[in-house]
Amino acid sequence: MTTLQLGLIAAGVVFVAAVALYNWFTLRRAKKHIDSAFAPAKDALLEPDSARQVGRVEPTLRGDDAAGEPPTAASSREMPPNPRRDLEPPPDDGFEPPIEIIRRGVSTDVDAGEAIGAAPSARPGGAPPAASGSGRGTNAPDPDIESIVMLQPVAPVGAGALAAGLHARIGKPLRWFGRRGPEASWQRLQSDTPGEFAEVAACLLLADRNGAASRPLLDSFVKLAADIAPTLPAAFVAPDTAVDAERAEALDRICADLDVQIGLTVLKNSPTSIAGTRLRGVAEAAGFRLTDQGRFDLVQDETGAVLFSLQNYRSEPFTAESLRASSTPGAVFVLDVPRVPDPARTFDQMKLVARRMAQTLDCVLVDDNRRPLDDAALALIRQQVDAAATALRSVNIEPGSSRALALFGA
Repeated sequence: MTTLQLGLIAAGVVFVAAVALYNWFTLRRAKKHIDSAFAPAKDALLEPDSARQVGRVEPTLRGDDAAGEPPTAASSREMPPNPRRDLEPPPDDGFEPPIEIIRRGVSTDVDAGEAIGAAPSARPGGAPPAASGSGRGTNAPDPDIESIVMLQPVAPVGAGALAAGLHARIGKPLRWFGRRGPEASWQRLQSDTPGEFAEVAACLLLADRNGAASRPLLDSFVKLAADIAPTLPAAFVAPDTAVDAERAEALDRICADLDVQIGLTVLKNSPTSIAGTRLRGVAEAAGFRLTDQGRFDLVQDETGAVLFSLQNYRSEPFTAESLRASSTPGAVFVLDVPRVPDPARTFDQMKLVARRMAQTLDCVLVDDNRRPLDDAALALIRQQVDAAATALRSVNIEPGSSRALALFGA
């Protein structure tokens, strides 16, 4: 071998060692850095004496079978105990607002009992340093809610080199980011993203409405990144999947107690029903659009975000055909609190639309137990909405933000 070849080999060894040292330093710093993102909720939500039921319950709206049941927030099923008492203050008149709390299913792959005390702010190995923020998540990795694998290519690579990862589907939302240098901004990577990147981050969401990411799922995610790393080639720093599985369970438990929906029902106060064509006409005149999910959505024009929806009082979904051929005793306005910006203001808008629709259709605005909703009852519901939004913000989840949309998405 020539002197030049020996020199190149030596330089390569030094470069790889430097990369490994940098990755070790990054991992060490990340593990020491405990962000306060979820600290406010730790005592209230993660103490052993506040253990919860965790069976998954889909958001459903009660119909005729709810009549005569005790006036509870979710009268058709047993609800989990809620340690955040400010979310459900005892009413003076016995009225309890129609609130749904969506409970998450816990994967049987991870022992929930062992993971219940895990700190949600623990960081994955190699997580890129970033400031905590309640609205983060769109344009940068979010270490608070994602498991992150860092790749340090020997030489900058284009997005095409990551095709296997960009097109992978492993059970939870997976995002890839790249940046051109340590001080550069992260950029979301797609298959056609131009340019080359000196650092790459693979990010897997830890929890959503389908539950927490399990240990086997996290292992599959790390294996995916590990298989891609040699093809670049790139140094590879993976998180501890056992720790991330605990983080996922803890995060899911927090979100489960804050996953709140509000329903207002417009109901015919007589044996007659509302013709489907009439209901559709009134809904569309109010700005709703019929969707493939079997409901009407009111969409904010500027952002395209769903503010609230209108669902059938019966269990059947709305379709163009069913609306032409049938009628319904009523419809239910649903506000998904975590997914809308300024939930209290959005509730005010929903309340006005619901009142106008009730008047137009000669209906009554009622709660889940068919009790008419007067101004005092609606004011109490608004307080509940505002309290739920405050609880979300207390754990750095801004309602309607990209972080909230990720955590409270299907």
